[in-house]
Amino acid sequence: METEQVVGLFRNITTQTLIEALVVIVIAILLVWLSQKLLPWLANRLHSNRRLLVLALIPTIRVLVIVAALIWIVPLFIEPTVQNTVAILSVTGLAIGFALKDYVSSLLAGIVAAYELPYRPGDWIEVEGCYGEVRHVGMRVVEIVTPNDTVVFIPHQKLWTGLIYNANNGGASLMCVVSFYLAPDHDAHEVRRVLEDVALTSPYLKLQQPVLVVLEEQPWGTHYRIKAYPMDPRQQFQFMSDLTARGKESLRKMPVCFARIPPEQSMDLGAKTGP
Repeated sequence: METEQVVGLFRNITTQTLIEALVVIVIAILLVWLSQKLLPWLANRLHSNRRLLVLALIPTIRVLVIVAALIWIVPLFIEPTVQNTVAILSVTGLAIGFALKDYVSSLLAGIVAAYELPYRPGDWIEVEGCYGEVRHVGMRVVEIVTPNDTVVFIPHQKLWTGLIYNANNGGASLMCVVSFYLAPDHDAHEVRRVLEDVALTSPYLKLQQPVLVVLEEQPWGTHYRIKAYPMDPRQQFQFMSDLTARGKESLRKMPVCFARIPPEQSMDLGAKTGP
């Protein structure tokens, strides 16, 4: 009786059925491969939000192609009855649950990521202290490239347990913060004006976004921060380097002194301000 039930799950498999399944698999692989090659090629010829929008389509298209292929192939081999569907889902769920719990957790998190979009290709994210640009969002992991050109693979499972910091969140605007530390005896209004001029004259500045210079008094002196946006998130490090170099040059022409921060206070400052 049990043998008859098992046999009843499957259709009569013919050569035509196998060929059709193979053709669907080949087409699905080809579509995924084309999307991963053509869309980045197209995105590199676009700018700003349109580039990020095209890159964000890559994981979505891959998920849609895989789901469509499964919907096509499964009925070729299995009788699509309610009883068969329940039996197959039960057995599959138990096997996956025991053997591939962590892997499946990352896959499910990948599906959630494709829907909620906590990160997309082109985003700059930080996960557990690792910061970089999202280059590829797979079914199980997200691939990022750090400023040191190191490729890091982060499982989507981090969605369940960790914090994910997204610096530009699918947009073309990414705030950069550059710090200066001065001894307390100086004209704060003049220093703010000079630092604002430094930011406004940077060739990397995105003029549509505001430029802010904020300051905070500390026991050892005054902490100044320039908050501004580069034209492209990928220019953030050139932008910050430009602001730092020209900011120091401008401040050296003024009657100000750079602060000397004790090592223990420097560590506390880094913990407060972050990257």
